[in-house]
Amino acid sequence: MHMLILGGTGPCGIQLIEQALQLNHTIVVYARSPQKLPESITASPSVTVIVGGLSDADTLAAAMEGVHAVLSALGPAVKNGPFHPSGTPLAHAYALILDIMKQRNVKRLIALGTTSMKDPHDKFSPVFKVLVSGVAVFAHNAYKDVVAIGETIRAAPPGELVWTIARVPLLTEKPERDVVAGYVGDGKTGTILSRAAFAAFVLKELGENQWCGKAPLIASP
Repeated sequence: MHMLILGGTGPCGIQLIEQALQLNHTIVVYARSPQKLPESITASPSVTVIVGGLSDADTLAAAMEGVHAVLSALGPAVKNGPFHPSGTPLAHAYALILDIMKQRNVKRLIALGTTSMKDPHDKFSPVFKVLVSGVAVFAHNAYKDVVAIGETIRAAPPGELVWTIARVPLLTEKPERDVVAGYVGDGKTGTILSRAAFAAFVLKELGENQWCGKAPLIASP
């Protein structure tokens, strides 16, 4: 499959690209700072790198030409948490992304999310209540942006967009790719997930379409 990957220079994005290459997909990586990509990715004949920002409509539209799906690892940088800019810039970027997807007739989106994006299937969990409350207090602008991303994606008309939001808990660098998918407080999803497992879930979902129109919490078993 030919796909566009956003957020590809971050740790989750690099995992996503590397695993997609292992599955013989062809990839367009749209990045503002492509020098952050390892040479093993940029040297691959299956990868096309297009340089641009998330507000560059024309460049983004060119990157989306001919792709079958958009996979996004976009999200507030953890290291910038308290200093994330106000005004929900990532949510605004997603609004542009969705508009260009409609123009290009690209319907499939799988996006990174967090449990700050509440879901009707979630149940009360004291652990996640503390985690989300901590983000809301200490990284309020990032929290608002993440919530707005979820609202933007969910507001898209079903006939125009087939979306899945893969909500993640605390991320690790462990190599394990096993995943449990469910919802907050369901007794089976925990608070840890490897970035490798996030990428594995996204690529499996791309092929199986089990969570269309849903926002599961994914976690390590």
